[in-house]
Amino acid sequence: MAADEAGDKTEQPTARRREEAREEGRIARSADLTAAVALLAGILLLKAFGPRMLDQMLQIIRALGDPPDLTGPGLLPWIRLVGRAAAEMTLPFLLLLIVLTIAGTVVQSGLLLTWKRMTLHLERLNPVNGFKRMLSTDSLTHLVFGLLKVAFVATIAYLTIAGRIDALLAAGTTHAGGLFKLSTELLYDLALRLGLALLVLGVVDYLVQRWKLERSLRMTRQEIRDELKRMEGDPLMKQRRRQIQRRLALQRISAEVPRASVVVSNPTEYAVALRYDEATMTAPRVVAKGKDYLAQRIRVVAQQHGVPLVQRPPLARALYAGVEVGEEVPPAFYRAVAELLAYVYQLTGKAA
Repeated sequence: MAADEAGDKTEQPTARRREEAREEGRIARSADLTAAVALLAGILLLKAFGPRMLDQMLQIIRALGDPPDLTGPGLLPWIRLVGRAAAEMTLPFLLLLIVLTIAGTVVQSGLLLTWKRMTLHLERLNPVNGFKRMLSTDSLTHLVFGLLKVAFVATIAYLTIAGRIDALLAAGTTHAGGLFKLSTELLYDLALRLGLALLVLGVVDYLVQRWKLERSLRMTRQEIRDELKRMEGDPLMKQRRRQIQRRLALQRISAEVPRASVVVSNPTEYAVALRYDEATMTAPRVVAKGKDYLAQRIRVVAQQHGVPLVQRPPLARALYAGVEVGEEVPPAFYRAVAELLAYVYQLTGKAA
């Protein structure tokens, strides 16, 4: 039973495991989905910018005229003019296409920059390992999925063209303008449908990649225990540190509480020992504080040595949370602590 718990990867990955996988470049990402987004973006942008780009191109051709002689002085300015005109015509289209393609990638995996995937691994150059990868389950799965994609895309193309077969057969009797319009409509319709089909396939591929990644990141219970030890420290060591801290706190209580001027409590949860010597201190100082067991110990030591015990729950909680041992009381507590000391001095008969 213990061996099964240690060996079976049945537990969800921890946040640290996911972070390490991301740093290594192991993320759910589908190249098919990115390509489909780029294709659809290009199609829709051509639909939106195409007529305008065509008009601009015709205007540029008319405005530029014939190129000058290759040896003439006007060749270089003419080339610059052509390049600037072409950039003005295509730059908005290309920039939007790049932005949409990058957005399609970022949506899948977020912003990620890692060089670990580019590290050279010599074992990948081994032909035996390469042959094993070719015959692995993942490679066969990719092959089957690729064949299904080809069949799916071919079916979409066939149905699209079959729906326009009558118009294509009658295209021979139309004029050149009508033939051009029919061709562009058919190409746009075909490209749009193929793009949508590839988008569906890309989404499916992304979900498969994400499922495979989640399965590969699963952990055994022992791995989770080891990671908790690595991140938070060995529980035995933590317990040992707590024991040492408690022993030091008890030693401080035994040494400082007998010299305290007053102990203010909650009354049972918190206890804070204050000491004030107007000859050597500018303000009262917290010499010991504790919660639960340590608070009880402070009260016991105070009773044994005749140190006054006063119950002031709000002040005890505030001093415990806001002032460290060895620090002077901050000005925000002056009035409350002064009233407390005046009360103690009145009880003990000591002059304030």
